Amino acid sequence: MERLKDKVAVITGAGSGIGRAAAVLMSREGARVVVADRSSDGAEETAGLVEAAGGRALPLTVDVTEEDSVAGMVAAAVTEFGALHVLCNHVGGTDPRKDLDLLRMDMDEFDRAVALNMRSTLLGARHAVPHMIRAGGGSVINTASVAALVGDVLQTSYGAVKAAVVSITKSIAVQYGPQRVRCNAVAPGAVVTPALENNLPEEVVTSLKKGNALPYLGSPEDIGHTMVFLASDESRYLTGQLLVVDGGMSMQSSAAPGRRAMLPRQPAVAARRGETIAV
Repeated sequence: MERLKDKVAVITGAGSGIGRAAAVLMSREGARVVVADRSSDGAEETAGLVEAAGGRALPLTVDVTEEDSVAGMVAAAVTEFGALHVLCNHVGGTDPRKDLDLLRMDMDEFDRAVALNMRSTLLGARHAVPHMIRAGGGSVINTASVAALVGDVLQTSYGAVKAAVVSITKSIAVQYGPQRVRCNAVAPGAVVTPALENNLPEEVVTSLKKGNALPYLGSPEDIGHTMVFLASDESRYLTGQLLVVDGGMSMQSSAAPGRRAMLPRQPAVAARRGETIAV
């Protein structure tokens, strides 16, 4: 099934993790993809995966915080493939060693967070949307985070800039909906990516699992499949929305993991056939 046949997609942060998964999955659905990343090696590797599976990819080394670099990325996509229909603004993040609570956060890190998460989202859309209008419409997909939805004892900068991404998403949706340009955001929860594995201690990862309603963390492909849906015509009536893909982390009571241990240790009875099931 080629849900993205004849579409051209630009994915930033596609050199690894969720961005790589999105690029590979979109290609599998028929899209020609521009693989943009600050790491030339990462971009080349992802492009190789796409092409090995029979797809077409253009790897680019891009600094999404610099307007000239972003403009060049979009221009290269249109020159190579003739149009632009989908933009995934996926680059983002902060340094968890510096992005602390209000009184101890590093303000230089805050400025970097604004550039990497918020400015990059604006720049990507600013240069992609005109080409989408020329193509008769398109889809901008921004990466937010569950950090935009809740307070935390750390990552003050990250939560703030990701909340800004949600606001930007709604503004783009309203401003360019009449030209058939849709804009939505995805809020991933805890996903097993190199960024998570390299930056968080094992005990924190274990704690994140306990905080999910589901008994596992997400994979890059879980988020990538959501992005494919938002890029496709299946989501043609969806715009200005935030899709939370977090295994139930943000919707459950903070007391739920502890209360689970209070449940009776006895089999539950299934209502239909009367058999017992272990819960």
